[in-house]
Amino acid sequence: MTLLSRAGCSVCVVAREHLEKLSGELGFELDVVDVDEHALRDPELREEFGDRLPVVLLNGVEHSYGSVDEQRLRADLAM
Repeated sequence: MTLLSRAGCSVCVVAREHLEKLSGELGFELDVVDVDEHALRDPELREEFGDRLPVVLLNGVEHSYGSVDEQRLRADLAM
């Protein structure tokens, strides 16, 4: 699970806290990527996702953005 985030984004902080809580319960690892820092190496990531953060990626595919869709996430992880 990857959370695309940016420094100073209060909505990103809420999403991170939510995912960290769920990771303990559901047993997934959370990787947090700051799109602005990552843009130094890969500007395409910020171009694609930078205007709608936070973005949750599940197995590298966009799962949700703006907030964590917990119900959908639980269902997708149960598959």
